Amino acid sequence: QVQLVESGGGLVQAGGSLRLSCAASGGTFGSYVMGWFRQAPGKEREFVAGISRSGGSTYYADSAKGRFTISSDNGKNTVNLGMNSLKPEDTAVYYCAARGRLFRSVSVQSSDYDYWGQGTQVTVSS
Repeated sequence: QVQLVESGGGLVQAGGSLRLSCAASGGTFGSYVMGWFRQAPGKEREFVAGISRSGGSTYYADSAKGRFTISSDNGKNTVNLGMNSLKPEDTAVYYCAARGRLFRSVSVQSSDYDYWGQGTQVTVSS
């Protein structure tokens, strides 16, 4: 059983930056595909970025390309999401997720992820 804990959210002005971190415990971190999702009020949870088990491949939603960077540190059991040029529409609760060990590919579907953190709020003011 993997436990995930996010941190790093907060309030930032438009154009600013934040770095989210997700600390994993209870499993072999390098065995899991990891993803970041977000959910704004009244909207469905949506894929933001994902990273392969080795950390060698990354995937981004169109809304995140060029502004967000996902990275992993298997030695520290963490996955991070660097966010630059933030916009008010980036305001949401951001969740870290891990996909079961049988799977090797990043999925954009939240239902394909088995473990979730509690989320961290990101608010971007205009």
